[in-house]
Amino acid sequence: MSGTIHGVGLGPGAQDLMSVRADRLIRSARHIAYFRKAGRSGQARGIVEGMLRPDAIEFPMEYPVTTEIPFTDPRYNEALSAFYADCTAHLHRLAAAGEDVVVLCEGDPFFYGSFMHLHSRLADLAPVRIIPGITGMSGAWTASGTPISWGDDVLTVLMATLPEQELTRRIHDTNALVVMKIGRNLAKLRRAVEAAGKQDCAWLVEYATMDKQRLTPLMEADSVTAYFSILLIHGQGRRP
Repeated sequence: MSGTIHGVGLGPGAQDLMSVRADRLIRSARHIAYFRKAGRSGQARGIVEGMLRPDAIEFPMEYPVTTEIPFTDPRYNEALSAFYADCTAHLHRLAAAGEDVVVLCEGDPFFYGSFMHLHSRLADLAPVRIIPGITGMSGAWTASGTPISWGDDVLTVLMATLPEQELTRRIHDTNALVVMKIGRNLAKLRRAVEAAGKQDCAWLVEYATMDKQRLTPLMEADSVTAYFSILLIHGQGRRP
């Protein structure tokens, strides 16, 4: 009998914002897998600190590259493809031996997460179940204390890795905005927001729902943001 691989959404970062099902699976799992950068403990692993059973077997999946090579470089895809193939093989071996595995996923497993690359490779090899989670952007706009959209507002979700001209165009054309993957792209993002004329209503939310939560007007933010950082521009649409 094959084991099941569970892609478990951890939510925005606070343990008590996980679903009951996610909490139950994590606490009972014998095999726990999670992504991390080499030399780091891993964001997902940090979220579940204190939740794992004493005999849990951990499988940290360490990215071969993150920002060392531009993603437009063919070597980037080659390195990551080989990495995901190795991770898939390991998880498949566990499932084939009848072991269930929980793969920790920050936010939601099907929303801009690394687990999607495993899912596409594992789906035809073993049973895979998805446990959805509250997205980081939901945690961010909740932390802001203001609804992100009203009435007929169009909400756009962007990656700060996009070219500056494309960022500017899309920021200008939308009503409400979420920007993720900011990191070293903050200066470029700030210029794009200013060019779109929306600098006075843009907020940077870092570590939403966590102890280190911080909200800062974009134009006052430092040059590099934390890993858990999201830009918000709230919609001002129709309301009764």
